Amino acid sequence: MKIFKVINNNVLSAYDDKQQEVVVMGRGIGFKAKPGDVIDESKIEKVFHIENSTLSRQFQEMLSDMPLEHMQISSDIISYAKDECGMRLSQSIYVALTDHINFAIERYRQGIQLPNALLGEIRQFYRREYLVGEYALRILAERLDIHFGEDEAGFIALHFINAVYDTTLHDVQAISDILQKSLELVQEDFGTWVNTHSMHYERFMAHLKFLARRIAGGELLKDEESEMAELVRRKYPREYACGGRIAAYIEQRYQAKLTGEEVLYLAIHIRRVTMQENEA
Repeated sequence: MKIFKVINNNVLSAYDDKQQEVVVMGRGIGFKAKPGDVIDESKIEKVFHIENSTLSRQFQEMLSDMPLEHMQISSDIISYAKDECGMRLSQSIYVALTDHINFAIERYRQGIQLPNALLGEIRQFYRREYLVGEYALRILAERLDIHFGEDEAGFIALHFINAVYDTTLHDVQAISDILQKSLELVQEDFGTWVNTHSMHYERFMAHLKFLARRIAGGELLKDEESEMAELVRRKYPREYACGGRIAAYIEQRYQAKLTGEEVLYLAIHIRRVTMQENEA
């Protein structure tokens, strides 16, 4: 790879073998380097392929005056989310998380720790993302002797929620509300607490999250399974009625009318999660 621009002693902008611009990180990799030089591959620690040119520029500008340790920690957290948790992430995570980690470290050293009003919802409904937040706290403690409370794990998890579901903070609040209300309605109608550690619960939560994203994007399913919906309504009337209550709440709160097919899938998930509880 050849250097396109030296960002600082530890970061370069370069062109790879396919002539695509990449950001290259490594301790001392930019020291006395200049554009056009061939990069010493033994010094390369991480290569970032960011396809969006605007994001790439933002990333480079942010890294220009950031300590290498902060960059490495953010990179390792993202790698953990991808490799160990199987997350498919928007490339915006490189800018958003790296900036957050850098600022959080500064806040900590100034004695500032912020409360997270969404912590309960994040722990309950976004377990995988919250686990990444906990991993981040362990890395910060081990490498920098920085010891955050669980609120910070929630803040870090939010960045992964946004990167997985392409959401804003307002969307996360709305999604959490829909998940919470749906669980309440299921528990009211069936008189049982849902097992939040079951596979069916996880699938129900995933379905509700993507339902909420479809609502936000105006991409609700069409009524193409009307016969199936009628079959489910007859066979599982309680579950279908509960799905209808969830749909009514969503329509009243978010002015989004769910189709019969959306209620059909809600009913199927409700059947699975309550059937498991009734058999337990």
